[in-house]
Amino acid sequence: QVHLVESGGGLVQAGGSLRLSCAASGGIFGPDGMGWYRQARGKQRELVAGIRRGGSINYADSVKGRFNISRDNAKNTMYLQMNSLKPEDTAVYYCNYYGSGYFLSWGQGTQVTVSS
Repeated sequence: QVHLVESGGGLVQAGGSLRLSCAASGGIFGPDGMGWYRQARGKQRELVAGIRRGGSINYADSVKGRFNISRDNAKNTMYLQMNSLKPEDTAVYYCNYYGSGYFLSWGQGTQVTVSS
């Protein structure tokens, strides 16, 4: 069974950067791909970015041009480089399957807090 562990979150000032990591045991990619999701307090979880097995990438409009999703197959790790962070990016960030409609059990996530 695949286990996902997110890391790299923290407190950063607006305009700053963070790099999140998603480490997977048992292989990094789901049936169709992997994605980063986030859930802000009081809001529903939303897709931030997804990368398919073939390499195609999709970003939420709110993060286009600021976030970059990537993977390192050799390390079974996926990354989310977040630049020009805004207070509205504050959320718990999770990684999980993307594209198939099937999800693994959600992990603890990693908290990202952006101060203004």
